[in-house]
Amino acid sequence: MKKLWFIFILIMIVGCKTDTKMNPENGDINQINEAEKPFVETYTYETLKPLLNKSDDKTYVVNFWATWCKPCVEELPAFEKLHKLYAGKNVTVILVSLDFPNQIESRLIPFMIENNLKSKVIAMVDTDHNSWIPKVDESWSGAIPATLIYNKNKRTFYEQSLTYKQLEQEVTNFLKTK
Repeated sequence: MKKLWFIFILIMIVGCKTDTKMNPENGDINQINEAEKPFVETYTYETLKPLLNKSDDKTYVVNFWATWCKPCVEELPAFEKLHKLYAGKNVTVILVSLDFPNQIESRLIPFMIENNLKSKVIAMVDTDHNSWIPKVDESWSGAIPATLIYNKNKRTFYEQSLTYKQLEQEVTNFLKTK
C-alpha cells in the first residue's frame, strides 16, 4: 500500500504540472458572484462508491483528474464534448477532482468557472488514497488522468489520457452492450 501512495505522489510531482492561469491571484474566488459560483459536492470513498456501481440503464463515464495535472486539463474538453453530445443518450459524465481539499474554493471552483465545465464535478476529499484507489480498480496505480466507463453489463478502466475520438468509440461500444 505504501508503494501505491508513493507512486501517486511521484506522479503528482513529476507527471503533472501546475497550470499558472489558475492560481488564486488570477482567479480570486471572492470576486465571483455567489449566484454564479458552482456548487461542488465533496465525497469520501464511501459516498463515491454508489456512483461507481450503479446498475440502471445508463452508461457512466467517471474521470479522475486535478487542476494541477496538465494531461488531465488537456483532456477535459473531450469529456465536456461527450457530456454535451451524449446526455440525451443515457450517458452521464462525472468529473472527480483530486485537487487538494483545501483548494476547492481557491482553485477548483475558479477553474470550473473559467473553463465553463458543465459536467457534474465532485471533489474527492478522502485523502487515504491507499485505501480507496484499489477499490476503484485493482489495476489502478494511482496515476491520473484515469477514467472508469461502465454500465450494468460492462466495466473498463483506463489509466491514460483519452481523446474525444477514443472516448466516443468506447462509449459507443458500451451503448451496444445495454
